[in-house]
Amino acid sequence: MTETDSTEVLTGLFEQMARRLHSNGYAAHLFPAQWSALRYIHHAQADRRTAIDLARYQGLASGAVARTVRTLVEKGLVTKMGTIGRGRAERLELTEKGYQLLKSDPLRSIRKAMEELSTHERSVLAKGLETAIDATRMPHGRL
Repeated sequence: MTETDSTEVLTGLFEQMARRLHSNGYAAHLFPAQWSALRYIHHAQADRRTAIDLARYQGLASGAVARTVRTLVEKGLVTKMGTIGRGRAERLELTEKGYQLLKSDPLRSIRKAMEELSTHERSVLAKGLETAIDATRMPHGRL
């Protein structure tokens, strides 16, 4: 196999994994950004569980994130808990329904599979994924 062939195979495998992850996540009627928001709210420090901090974390415009949060609130997965500090930022919390849904997070099966890799294999995979993520970043100043 040539180097070009192997990068094409890797790219195809990456796309297939992303599509399956998206499909598995949508089985719960959530889009990837919504799953990401639930994970973020679950793991972030309490004072960082705001829509603006979520937007920074996801690298998205605040309007798009506001729609995601609004949808999660409408689905009963997230609740707003009042403002934080002197600003207008509202603290977000998962509802019991949100916590329960995270138990079927499509990333759980991937996490379990990654546990079977050696430390070296995880390191190599992490480097490859970081390189792929960097390649998808928008040029500075463009959204």
